[in-house]
Order: sequence, then C-alpha cells, then structure tokens
Amino acid sequence: MLVLVVKFQLKPEFLKPFIRAALADAQGSNSDEPGCKRFDVIQDESDPNIIYFYEAYDDEAAFQAHLQTPHYQKYNSTIQDDWYTAPVEINRCENLFPSSSAW
Repeated sequence: MLVLVVKFQLKPEFLKPFIRAALADAQGSNSDEPGCKRFDVIQDESDPNIIYFYEAYDDEAAFQAHLQTPHYQKYNSTIQDDWYTAPVEINRCENLFPSSSAW
C-alpha cells in the first residue's frame, strides 16, 4: 500500500478556492477509484491556512491511475503555484497499521 501525506501552506485569499478544488478531487477519488482506499482533506487546527491530504492507494499503479482521472486533472489545472506560502511537502509512506489487507 502506498500512503501519501501532503502538506499545503496557503495564502489566506486562496484558501477557499483551494478547499473547493481539493474536496472535488477527494470526492472523485473516494467514489470513482477502486485503487484509492482513502483520500482525506484535513485542515490544521492551529493554522487554518495549512491543509493536509492523506491518501492511501493499493500501489504505485493505482496512484498513477489517480493522476489520469478527470477530477484530478481539473484539480491540477485549477491550483496555481502562487497560492502557496511555502513549497508543497509530499511524504511517501508505507502503511503499517491497519494492515494493508484490512483495507
């Protein structure tokens, strides 16, 4: 299982459009992608301009398939680099618990 934890630090004026685009991508991922086991959009409690994605995929192929979906393509074309106050942090992780077979 491939897990991604992605951190976005946004300029306040771009927070709402970012969240709108992120939620559409997450909803599409959770409902239309059999290889996507989970896609959460999480807002930091102490700084609401920080958003995290928690994404879990069966494997690298499922993640690559995600990048080809219409909902991801729309998200990717909407988001602009100048919306961020810091570089996006992408952490590729391996699932430990619950076991991958439990998903």
